[in-house]
Parts: sequence; C-alpha cells; structure tokens
Amino acid sequence: MSEIFARPEVDRRTLLRRAAAVGLMATPAAGLLSACVGTSDEPTQKQAEGTKSAANPLGVDEKAPIEVIIFNGGLGTKYATDVHIPSYKKAFPNAEVKFSETQEIGKVVQPRINAGDPPDMVNNAGAGLMDMAAIVKAGQAQDLTDLFAAPSVDIPGKTVKDTLVPGAYEQGLFDGKPFVVNYAFTVYGLWYNKALFTKNNWQLPKTWDEFTTLLGQIKAKGITPFAYAGANAPYYMYLAILTSAAKIGGVEILKALDENAPGAWTAEPIKQAAAAWAEIGKNFSDKKFSGLRHTEVQLQQNQDKVAFYPCGSWLENEQTKDTPPGFEYAVIPLPSVTGSDKLPQTSIYAAAGEMYYASSKGKNPRGGMEYLRHMLSKEGAAGFTKLTKVLTVVQGAADGLTISPGLTSGNELLKAAGTNFFGYRWPDLFKKLDVECQAATNQLFYEGGTADAFVARMDKAAKAAK
Repeated sequence: MSEIFARPEVDRRTLLRRAAAVGLMATPAAGLLSACVGTSDEPTQKQAEGTKSAANPLGVDEKAPIEVIIFNGGLGTKYATDVHIPSYKKAFPNAEVKFSETQEIGKVVQPRINAGDPPDMVNNAGAGLMDMAAIVKAGQAQDLTDLFAAPSVDIPGKTVKDTLVPGAYEQGLFDGKPFVVNYAFTVYGLWYNKALFTKNNWQLPKTWDEFTTLLGQIKAKGITPFAYAGANAPYYMYLAILTSAAKIGGVEILKALDENAPGAWTAEPIKQAAAAWAEIGKNFSDKKFSGLRHTEVQLQQNQDKVAFYPCGSWLENEQTKDTPPGFEYAVIPLPSVTGSDKLPQTSIYAAAGEMYYASSKGKNPRGGMEYLRHMLSKEGAAGFTKLTKVLTVVQGAADGLTISPGLTSGNELLKAAGTNFFGYRWPDLFKKLDVECQAATNQLFYEGGTADAFVARMDKAAKAAK
C-alpha cells in the first residue's frame, strides 16, 4: 500500500488550529463549538454501563437502549436495519435499538449535540456532514481504543484492529488516538457502461493521448464523453485532478496537502493535472452539467448519454433503481497524464471512508462502541457488501462473494493496483478548503478556467486556513 497512510497522525496543536480555522461543520456550527468545548471532560448525562466479560468485552449494559442514526445516501440504510442492528440485538436481546435515517446529518445531529443529547452512534457522511476534527476537538467523539483492542465478534484469535486492512485504523486517528471507524473501503476511477463500449468497440485508454482520442470518438457518436455534477459533487472531479497529480509527482503531493504545507497547492504536478483536465472540460464535456446534481448526471449515464463518470464504488448501488437491463457498470484507473509519471497507470485512489463514531456524551457510549464492533465483524462486513456492493475495511470479508459487475470490476481494479493505492485527509481537516476547491474545480472545468488560476486560488485559500 502507498505510504501516504503511514503519515503521522494529527497532533493536538494542529487539530485545535484546524478545527478553529474551518469551523465545526459544513453548515454553520459556531453554537456547537461553544456549547461543547468547555465540557469535554465530563459526561452531560448519566451513561449506561455493564459488567465486562469475555462475551461482553466493552462492558455494555445489556438492557440499555441505544440510538443509531445513519446517513441515507448512496449506500442506503438496509445494511443497518437488516444486518448490523439484528447482530446487536442477537447479542443483547433486551436492548432497544432506536434507528433513524437522514440525508442531512449535520442539520439533524448538530441541534442534538448542542442540547447535550446526541445519538449514541452516528454515521457522519454526506454533503452536509459534520467536521470530524472539530467534533473530536469538542470532546464529542468517544475514544475507540477499547473497541480496537477488543476481540473480534467472529474472527477467532484476533482483535478488532487485527482484522482491518492496512491503513484503515490510521485513517481514524486524531492526536494519536482512534475516534472514527472509516468503514467502507472505496475504490475510485472512471466508471462506464461496459456493454456500450463493447458495442462500439471502444478501446480502454491507458495514456492521455489514447484517452483524448477515445473521447473524440465518443463525441462523434453524439454522446457526452465526460461529465460530473457541478451542483453538488465537484469533489468527485477534484479527486480525479488530485489522483492525476499524485500519479505525476508521487504521493508526496497529497501528503503536503494534508499538512497544508507552504506551496502545496502550487506544486507543478497539481498544475499539470489541472491543465490536462481543464482541456477535457473544454473539449469533451458541457457546462450544462455544472448545474446538475449527481443523481441527474448518473441517470444520463444510465441512458448512455454520458460515457465516463468519475466516482467511487458506491455508484452502482446508488443507481440500482435507475440502471436499465443490459447496463454493465465497470471502472478503469485514470490514464497517465505524462510519459514519465512517478506512479504506474494502474495506481488508484482507494481509501477507507464513510465515517462512523460513538458519541462520548450520549446515553450509551459503550453501546455505541459495541455497535461498531458488530459492524466490524466478518458477518457484519459481508452483509454490508452484499447489500451495498461496496467493500469494507474488514480483511477477507468479501472473499468468495460474486455480487455484481461493478463490484467485480472494482475488485479487479484494486488487484491490478497492488500496493499502488493512496488517499488523502485534507478535506476532513480543512473543511473551508474543501468548499473552496469545489468552487475552483467548477471554474476550471466548466467555466473556462486555467490551471494557473486554479492553483493560485487554492494557494490563497490554504494560506488563509493557516
């Protein structure tokens, strides 16, 4: 695996500085920070606690209710209602599990935190997710050290931490301690309809020249060669830009962004990648997509009106209801931009994501951790993959599963990458930079922007974030 996941965890000073700089949430949240930061050492209410044993290593109160809230997005929520909640209930049949779902985690959970009554287990995801660094800073996230040291529910002889793919544990560290379970292991690339490409005998590109040649052929057929949703998902596109930059210059490019190092955004590989993708926007897309949401663009792809779409491996499941018979999801790595890229063309962005955490100020933080332990069981992980067509961070949990074309293609993508996969954390650490980068990406791709303007804009925003 790429060394990018081995970078030092966020130290306390950096965490506090970044949390203060970015604000607490994607939505206005000053009230949350002021309400919580002064009470981080003490619980706000009586908390449930049971007796620790071999069968109950976290000391859960077997009769205490637990409240779970899940983001209802591309992964849906059936994995919670049909797999993880039943698993918890099997272990604690006398415990009530209160379940709710939302597409606006921040808007729903923020007032609950402000009121001192947060849900016990939160899936912090979606466009309106909360800033995790600030949640940790405010003392609202439970330290998960005991969880990761506890035995696996159903993998004998291993702790929960032992069962995870490399890098997954480190993705949830803040100040050297684990506060987050990044559960879904997502691979990113260029998604397309294999049946459409086979019908037209279009050859999958590996170099940038092959890529632009193919896009020209697709355009000649009256199909938009490439598009993303500018209205609510520009980060799909900036991920592609930064993936290209990492291939050109190596993972050090992304490390510098995570650290907000001086000049990180003006590095030549980022400028080269931005320039290459700006040409794709100019010649092989349409600015009408800048006003569309992700599901609208994805529907057009299902109708063979869009050929390539940059996205993660949740795409296939998200489009289940709109995918017509004969449409066959498949994914390829981004083509090499130059002939001297530091990383091979098969390199991909692949990372643990989809954040889950237990609330330290909830009524039942031990129950919240135990719920996460059941999610991280082999049975819990396999059930998640069957329902979502997305891998988890539990090693081997999907072995032998043949579920869908997209999942199979994603697995092949990951296998071909070998150790050459990487990720970054800066959007979670610097929320204002994430917002700025989405706007800068739309300007670059859909509004005739330039690479120089893109990196200059991000450099200015990065300096302000310090």
